[in-house]
Amino acid sequence: MKKLTSVFMISVVIAFAFILWGAIAPENLNEVTGIIQGFISSELGWFYLLAATGFVIFSIFLIFSPYGRIKLGKPDDKPEYNYLTWFAFLFTAGMGIGLVFWGAAEPLFHYYAPMSADPETTDAANTALQYSFFHWGLHPWAIYAVVALSLAYFKFRHDAPGVISATFRPLIGDKADGGWGVLINTVVVFATIFGVATSLGFGTLQVGAGLDYTFEFITNDIGTQLLIILVITILYMISSLTGLNRGIRILSKANIILAILLMLFVLFLGPTVHIMSVFTTTLGSYIQNFMQMSFQLEPFGAEDASVWIEDWTIFYWAWWIAWAPFVGTFIARVSRGRTIREFILGVLAVPTLFGALWFSVFGGTAINFDTTLGGAIYDMMDAGEEMAMFALLDQFHFSGLVTIIAVLLIMSFFITSADSATFVLGMQTTNGSMNPPISVKFIWGIIQSSAAAILLLSGGLDALQTAAIIAALPFTIIMILMCVSLMKSLRKERPSLQVERAQLREERRNLKEDKERLKREKAQFKREKANARPTSKSKESLDHKDVKENKFTENNESDEDDEQNRDQ
Repeated sequence: MKKLTSVFMISVVIAFAFILWGAIAPENLNEVTGIIQGFISSELGWFYLLAATGFVIFSIFLIFSPYGRIKLGKPDDKPEYNYLTWFAFLFTAGMGIGLVFWGAAEPLFHYYAPMSADPETTDAANTALQYSFFHWGLHPWAIYAVVALSLAYFKFRHDAPGVISATFRPLIGDKADGGWGVLINTVVVFATIFGVATSLGFGTLQVGAGLDYTFEFITNDIGTQLLIILVITILYMISSLTGLNRGIRILSKANIILAILLMLFVLFLGPTVHIMSVFTTTLGSYIQNFMQMSFQLEPFGAEDASVWIEDWTIFYWAWWIAWAPFVGTFIARVSRGRTIREFILGVLAVPTLFGALWFSVFGGTAINFDTTLGGAIYDMMDAGEEMAMFALLDQFHFSGLVTIIAVLLIMSFFITSADSATFVLGMQTTNGSMNPPISVKFIWGIIQSSAAAILLLSGGLDALQTAAIIAALPFTIIMILMCVSLMKSLRKERPSLQVERAQLREERRNLKEDKERLKREKAQFKREKANARPTSKSKESLDHKDVKENKFTENNESDEDDEQNRDQ
């Protein structure tokens, strides 16, 4: 192993202390973190809302600004991966486990316990899907885009190390390589561990629920969940040995294929017309109410509405921010050679539309079936939110086979996310190495799985949500400063952009002149061709006349010879 960095050693010590605390006193860990989470949600919810919406505005600004033409790399760099593979990476790293876990559960939750509408009404159903779109739409992907863009820009265009602290060089100069850099990268590692542990915990709960639902002899208790974590840890550590271009790449494509097949199965065997109507209507209402939902806190409204926003919107924004170091680093790693405009459009638009369709298919179908069955699917969620997907799939033909496919999909997402996380943690603790040592990835794999296990032991789903909200707070401040640093660096490229724009105008002017000249030459050629045709005909007629005259002369001479012969 290469010389260990101070970030690696400090982060390992902190992570080990947390795991030891949870193993010795899980109830105390749950109590303390619950107090911190309650304070953050109630007192700093406004901060999360403003920050998340600010990242959306910042991303959209870069799309339409002149900076959008800047390439994430050198001028001659080409994208390393095609669009299909790139989108597979985005989808797998960004939301895989979460979409499967919450695809049916969240809309059902909102339908029975909406923020302001009457439960189990048409208005509640519309609001349920609208907020599901909102929580999984532009905001999370803008959060990811900010981190990924900053890392890719400084790494591939300015040859900086692939660590978050390197993006701060325009603000703090050489301090980015000193103590401040160590502090920044340690916060990043802390947020990554618990952000990923949250998702791994969700995945473990749902895999256990699927096995419990399919096999009568399996119970989804803490023992089963710990065994699932152990098995998945072994699998993703094996995957991590193959590297980015084999293990993660193959699994990412497999995830996309399985997810699309599962979605198409429900789409075409379920209420297809209803699903597409839900998609169209909810997409419109999402766009129409986007700004209102982005800033809504209900300070003068009912207390239930305020608690609802804390439990859902604030949690989601914190979860996405906690995931941002991991997902952002991974997306940056696979985005070399794309322009800023192409990058942001790809990161924002495609996953947002896919997520909207996903929730329309699973959430819309779940509400439709649940209403028909008198609340049977929602009642199944008393055993846990993770049961919603399997209760829905049980309403279809071949439910046993489809449930197994769903479990395999969750496990595949689990493996890919954990594998990607070990890669990212390895990068962040080896000064941005693009190929971290296997030993470092192995250590981080054990730590993040242990963190997920401790959170499940100390409080289950509530503990997972608490960890995400706490981990996100310091990194939100880092993300805001990253935006400032990125803009400061981009402004320095304005003169070169102006030169490029002048060159582009000159090229367009030259191209226009060339087209006009070509047009004139073409017209002139047509005129010359038209003039040449009569001349040729005249020449042919003259030649024909000469032939006739020659024949007449020959005939006259022949007649004269005949007359002379007769005279003789």
